Amino acid sequence: MAIRLRLFDQLHAAHSALFRAADARLRETIGLGTAQQAILFLLVKTGSMPLSEVARRVGLGKSGLSGMVDRMEKAGLVERQRSESDGRSIMLAILPRGREMVDQSLPITKAINEELLEPFSQEDRATIARFLTHITNAAEPVVENNTSLQEIESTAA
Repeated sequence: MAIRLRLFDQLHAAHSALFRAADARLRETIGLGTAQQAILFLLVKTGSMPLSEVARRVGLGKSGLSGMVDRMEKAGLVERQRSESDGRSIMLAILPRGREMVDQSLPITKAINEELLEPFSQEDRATIARFLTHITNAAEPVVENNTSLQEIESTAA
């Protein structure tokens, strides 16, 4: 008998539970939320990035990101800068204090990852990684190009 997965429900429930718990833990230990941590993780790799790209990658709207960046600037974690190549574009750059927060939060994230993955073999972990990578890469094309969805939408109109 085939296992019937409810991806939307199960991924949403897993995401909510994980980030609710991780957010509380990070705030309690270092005063940083998971969304702020995600922004800092992006910037530590690149140094700076256009605000629009930060918003896209962390899944925040411009207004939500704007308030968060204001708070992060006040805390000395990041700063807004004008793009050298396009004066209309605003870049977000990580500051030394932001790098320190990444260094403090990384062991917490790694410990959570290891504890969550502990019951799974290396083979299971490889399957989980492959599945999550597939979802990340295929979600938009599948939703955009799915002919079954297009048929459902046309009958609903």
